[in-house]
Amino acid sequence: MLGLIARRLFTALPTLFLVITAAFFMMRAAPGNPFQGERQLPPEIEARVMAKYGFDRPLIVQYGTYIADVAHGDLGPSLKYKDKSVGDVLKENFGVSLVLGLSALIVAGVTGIALGIAAALRQNRPADYLVMAVAVAGVCVPTFVTAPLLVLLFASTLQWLPNAGWNNGTLPNLILPVAVLALPQIAIISRLVRAGMIESQRSNFVRTARAKGLPDWRVVLRHALPPALIPLVSYLGPACAGLLTGSLIVERVFALPGLGKFFVISALQRDYTVVMGMVIVYAALILALNLLSDLIAAALDPRVRLS
Repeated sequence: MLGLIARRLFTALPTLFLVITAAFFMMRAAPGNPFQGERQLPPEIEARVMAKYGFDRPLIVQYGTYIADVAHGDLGPSLKYKDKSVGDVLKENFGVSLVLGLSALIVAGVTGIALGIAAALRQNRPADYLVMAVAVAGVCVPTFVTAPLLVLLFASTLQWLPNAGWNNGTLPNLILPVAVLALPQIAIISRLVRAGMIESQRSNFVRTARAKGLPDWRVVLRHALPPALIPLVSYLGPACAGLLTGSLIVERVFALPGLGKFFVISALQRDYTVVMGMVIVYAALILALNLLSDLIAAALDPRVRLS
């Protein structure tokens, strides 16, 4: 187990370094700078501001300084939000994305697994066809279509739920954005679980369990389901990172102050340090969750070798 973690970290750190490097030079290659806006600064003032943040130095020197700061845990100051560091911006907005993402992940996981099991146990029957039809629709219909439709139905027409706003994460304000985020994931998870369950039920160890006369529920939950979840666990690593770091469309439609919204705003404003900080957080989450996925897969199925 420790050997697996060490090997994953040995490959994860260079990967994170390459991601930071690529993002740094791509941001610097974009036209303009953070201090250009509708009101142009006088040249002497702009030169002083550029010197204050080190933008007057050669690009390779800026890169080396930034890498050294990141290695010490310093993501730098925000170039647009006064008296705020990148860490402050992330702390203020990550909570919204975290609550939203975790809620959507729980809803999608429970619902998708249940639908996938039901479809696999009734393969090629009406229930199976219905679940797969819903899954295909969930994958095909994008969130920028689902979100306005749900707002129109449940907020504007029926007036059951608020149409936007965070309101400290109260349940009525969470229902619609969580549903929009969870629907595509429910579709994908149900398809993965269905395929895994069908394959698992045909394996010798499940046939043996049935031949011993074990109850069907125990055969399904104890013997067939764990190995069927391995493809799902591998998928949930990057999917979970995407949900936890926010969804731009959902946050824009429902006016939520999450990371996705601030990522786009910061990119448009050329707030280099904030964009880089969010890229680092997202990349680190993906690498950490992929490692966690490998460990969970090994725990679910002893046949998986920790190599």
